[in-house]
Amino acid sequence: MAQQVSMAILHIQHRTTYLYKHAVEFGEHRLMSRPRDSHDLRLIDTSLSIDPPASSLRWIHDVFGNSIAIATFDEPGESLTFDSGFWAEHYPAARRAIVVESYASQFPFSYSVEDAMDLGRTKERHYQDPQHLVDEWAKGIVARTPGARTLDVLTEMASTIRKEFKYAAREEVGVQTPLETLESQTGSCRDFALFMMEAARSLGLAARFVSGYLYDEMLVGDGALVGGGATHAWLQVFLPGAGWIEFDPTNALVGGHNLIRVAVARDPSQAVPLAGSYKGEKEDFVSMSVEVTVTTE
Repeated sequence: MAQQVSMAILHIQHRTTYLYKHAVEFGEHRLMSRPRDSHDLRLIDTSLSIDPPASSLRWIHDVFGNSIAIATFDEPGESLTFDSGFWAEHYPAARRAIVVESYASQFPFSYSVEDAMDLGRTKERHYQDPQHLVDEWAKGIVARTPGARTLDVLTEMASTIRKEFKYAAREEVGVQTPLETLESQTGSCRDFALFMMEAARSLGLAARFVSGYLYDEMLVGDGALVGGGATHAWLQVFLPGAGWIEFDPTNALVGGHNLIRVAVARDPSQAVPLAGSYKGEKEDFVSMSVEVTVTTE
């Protein structure tokens, strides 16, 4: 059996700073920055600092099992900074190590009754497609994939998005609808992830949204900067025998290589890295800046 390859210890530092024209009162803020320890991601240590300090900080697990930090504040301020970090060792699965059950290795197939019950709404379409345009796009991928093998179809989906769609970073909150992404052939990483999720769901597959970080394994070395700039988004698809498999259509990656998973959710709106509020006028808000660095120890 193919073995996973040990990666270097990665250090991710994520700083978000909000600036305001004058001191404002801060509402509750929810932060998703701590990944779950697993067989493919061994968490070594974490850090979190907030300036000005929160009056209270508590941790919960959401409905998906993600770690959520909830911060509240008593004192107003002209700026608010969240600086989170963690050290982890990453063991992504090689594509050749992804083994799909024989009954599910080729389209069409159906999940077992037990899996279907537990997968629930991750199998359902979440966005309108009255003319079945996303369906037709997905069926076209199946039709041109030799043998219609499940893993090959999904890999071709990710590769096609990477080759034929144009990446465009967007600062706006939220995501485009899958139809908007298909029509414009452009989008951000979260737009591409959502589009492929709905395409996979149109074929009867369960899919969920992933938020985390991207790094370049070719640059891994002692003290090297291997990634950074912003958070990243991709998707997972549940394949019988293989479990939840990572697909990054922005970079045509399969199996989690170069991807550090922090949060998973049924919909992108449930995996926002940082969300909060303040009391004041809309014009009081000046800017938000995000700095992400990924280095190796």
